Amino acid sequence: QDGDRLSEQPALRITGVHDEELAHARIGERRKTGREYSRPVSPISRFGRRPPAHPVDWPPASPQASPPRMKLLIDFFPILLFFVTFKFFDDQQQGILAATAVIIVATGVQVAITWAMKRRVERLHLITLALVVVFGGATLLLEDEMFIKWKPSVVNWLFGLAFLGSHYFGERNLVERLMGSSLRLPSEVWARLNFAWVLFFLAMGLLNLYVVYRFDTDTWVNFKLFGLMGLTLLFVLAQALYLARHMQEERTGE
Repeated sequence: QDGDRLSEQPALRITGVHDEELAHARIGERRKTGREYSRPVSPISRFGRRPPAHPVDWPPASPQASPPRMKLLIDFFPILLFFVTFKFFDDQQQGILAATAVIIVATGVQVAITWAMKRRVERLHLITLALVVVFGGATLLLEDEMFIKWKPSVVNWLFGLAFLGSHYFGERNLVERLMGSSLRLPSEVWARLNFAWVLFFLAMGLLNLYVVYRFDTDTWVNFKLFGLMGLTLLFVLAQALYLARHMQEERTGE
């Protein structure tokens, strides 16, 4: 009877009982009681395949997206390690070389963690990894910090070029592709937002070079963490306020 009750339970936990074991249990019961039992639904036909032999949740739960705090930590921990490593050294030349080696490894770990959690890697992380390896590798091989200092500008300009190109190629620009599933806005609004990001990336690249050539390495490292990140957060906040105002106008018009 235990075998029959198990096969009829709607619970989602399978404890590794196979069809052959269920059959032997039913035969044994018939010999003891002389009763005949209706054949229960096989776990194979119920679930489409034989359940594993160890206790697991069945059917498997769909993978969940990483929590926002975890994603934020994964996105920013390479630059945090870069900053901490640089500040650990008194000599700026030694510090920038050590920090460059750390950020190369940390970015590789970032990609590996993303793959382990989602079984896919965001294109942003792959582009960042490639540029960090190229510019960071050149910095270490030539012992010239200018390569790693140019990397943020190149990254921003490549993103700006991608956003600009998406306006002319494809049915939707990049901003609409990223946010269109949750917001419904007129095409001209999406175009304004997309061009705003293009200008932002261009400005960030130029501002980075201004700091590189006008200030020392210690100031640039501080700007790389607090300046670029802070300006990005301010820009995102301004964009959110613009969207909120536009959505309110849309509701009023309706």
